[in-house]
Amino acid sequence: MKFLLFFAFLFIFCPALAQTKKTVTLDDIWGRNQGVFTQRTVEGVNWLKTGGFYTTLDAGKIVKFDITTGRPVETLFDERQATNTIKSGAINGYQLSADERKLLLTTQEEPIYRRSSKAQFYVYDLTNKQLQPLSKGGKQQYATFSPNGKRVAFVRANNLFVADLALQKETQLTFDGKQNAIINGGADWVYEEEFSMARAFEWSPDSRRVAWIRFDESRVPEYDMQLWGGLYPVEYRFKYPKAGEANSNVTVWIADVSNGRKVQAQTNPIVGGAAGSMDRMQPGQPDIYLPRIQWTKNANLLSIRRLNRLQNKLDLLHVDATSGRATTVLTETSPTYVDLEFTDDLTYLPNGRSFLWSNERSGYKHLYLYTMSGKLIRAVTSGPYEVGTVAGVDTTNSLIYFTSTEVSPLERHLYRIGLDGQNRQRLTTGSGTYSASFSPDFEYYLLYHTSANSPTTVRVQSTKTTASLRMLESNDALKNRLATYMLMPKRFFQTKAADGTSLNGWMIKPADFDSSGRKKYPVLMFVYGGPGSQTVKDEWDTRDYFWYQTLAQKGYVIVSVDGRGTGARGNAFRTATYAQLGKLETEDQIAAAGQLKTLPYVDPARVGIWGWSYGGYMSALCMTLGADVFKAGISVSPVTNWRFYDSIYTERYLKRPQENPSGYDDNSPVTHAAKLRGPFLLIHGTGDDNVHFQNSIAFADALIAAGRPFQSFYYPNRNHGIYGGNTRLHLYQMLTDFVEKNL
Repeated sequence: MKFLLFFAFLFIFCPALAQTKKTVTLDDIWGRNQGVFTQRTVEGVNWLKTGGFYTTLDAGKIVKFDITTGRPVETLFDERQATNTIKSGAINGYQLSADERKLLLTTQEEPIYRRSSKAQFYVYDLTNKQLQPLSKGGKQQYATFSPNGKRVAFVRANNLFVADLALQKETQLTFDGKQNAIINGGADWVYEEEFSMARAFEWSPDSRRVAWIRFDESRVPEYDMQLWGGLYPVEYRFKYPKAGEANSNVTVWIADVSNGRKVQAQTNPIVGGAAGSMDRMQPGQPDIYLPRIQWTKNANLLSIRRLNRLQNKLDLLHVDATSGRATTVLTETSPTYVDLEFTDDLTYLPNGRSFLWSNERSGYKHLYLYTMSGKLIRAVTSGPYEVGTVAGVDTTNSLIYFTSTEVSPLERHLYRIGLDGQNRQRLTTGSGTYSASFSPDFEYYLLYHTSANSPTTVRVQSTKTTASLRMLESNDALKNRLATYMLMPKRFFQTKAADGTSLNGWMIKPADFDSSGRKKYPVLMFVYGGPGSQTVKDEWDTRDYFWYQTLAQKGYVIVSVDGRGTGARGNAFRTATYAQLGKLETEDQIAAAGQLKTLPYVDPARVGIWGWSYGGYMSALCMTLGADVFKAGISVSPVTNWRFYDSIYTERYLKRPQENPSGYDDNSPVTHAAKLRGPFLLIHGTGDDNVHFQNSIAFADALIAAGRPFQSFYYPNRNHGIYGGNTRLHLYQMLTDFVEKNL
């Protein structure tokens, strides 16, 4: 009963007011007018050492600004001064050296996968105004200044190089790099996708050494993806380890850039060895992951994070850069999995005696202080909530700035706390989602804020006062445009999982909504549902939010519910789906749909569901296992059998298929294809390097074998995001037509 009353009270609509508003069109979202709903933000900010100033790139100019006034102080570089070298509009990004004397310009960037790219880099000396190409040997990847600004390291053709800027001399550190075989200093496909990394090298604090990860992917099976357009299709082959298949053998190396001397870090684990023991080199390479390397404040000490293949044990290693000898200083274990993301807030303190580390030992992600030998000093944060990100550690004043879910799993607020765990202070008040970017001296910060029904604002704040110094971006122009449209707000609610657990959801109601029950509305549910994800969050949404507005204008109720397995509610809630992906998540979407059907204004015969990627997997399961609940469904770029997906992601949540075959097969849409009953649309890009087109082919084949009718559409050469040119407008017109015809 509480559920019903809550829904009825959500929104009171005034039809007369709506008639004065414009309706949202697909052309506004994806077509000729798509700039209408584009929000502005503040990106590419590089703080200078003195926090009162920052630099940004805009229209080919790199400009220094005064943070307190917002006025430009100096133009550091203008591409118009270098028209003979750099084409107009070719600058994609830049770095400022630590001594603030040089710029490293990224130009002519070519994307490779989600986080990787290659580009032509240029070095601009701010003192003598000289512009030089970083290298003339072809485009480079991941170019990065040394801490002293005298050298730049980069990757080309899978080998690692160092350029001496004063001598204009290029030194090659590795020579065995080879396409689809050996990578030095850059991540392989699966590390890039699942460990959120592309560059795989780091400079030592004294600029003397470079440490890098070497990937030997010779044994990794290749995926063959055909690219269409010419007289004959082109084969694009790349290494992709599917669940249970061979991964890259990974090692860590350290080179002295002055003499080229190299040493291998001892990363092989001792079987049965105790934490704190000295690791010995073992013959061959064990099946491990080395997803993070990071220098400590000691220029002779490198830290490495090591995961076993099942990802239920993570070790923090400290490696002597001279000898390569390693010591395991800290170990995290779990009966399910240790998510690398929850240990990513590793900060070594300048005293050289301690470090800050995050883990989930309490059941929630929190921050802890350890000695360099791995002894716990204290818990810095605690409680039944999750720390989000560490925005900065002010070591001068012994303060940590971080975001957390303490107010609500739907929100992120900014906090400050002492390294001693005392004097915790909440720095944000209004509801919504906050993030922050701090100046190096922690004098100022940029405070970003959004909410479900309000776009981004960016304010300049001082750590010395609670008052905002000035508004850097208000998005007032967008807000004024939005006020001219008929937009229905997103409202939050709670419903129940199949086992009675409380779940969070949001709803967008039709433009002419009548809550009396005299009119019955169709419902389209949107699902993602992957481990640790959230679709129900108090923040400004993607362009899909405006697509939902077009459907609301047509009389549809739009709903999204985060089931068990999703994020921001602690370890137990997130890991409930371990070893059985799809089971509980599907049960929860079916339960939520069942409760929606009891509402007086919902047409129980017209509830549909759609999703993309993991959500495509979920919608396919809901349309088969929940065939008597959902009238129609759309599945975009779905995984249809986890045996087809990559090793790191899949095995983290399901173990290997050799160890857990039922976890792969029992909740595969392919297994349940014969249960499909309602109208179903299956969409995929043939150039999807992430969730391979193979997934949709296998499901289509199973549906055909079972004699089940369905619709399908493929987008030639489009990747997992299915975009480019007119693609998104075409896609969303198809989605709209399907919803209107079948729901």
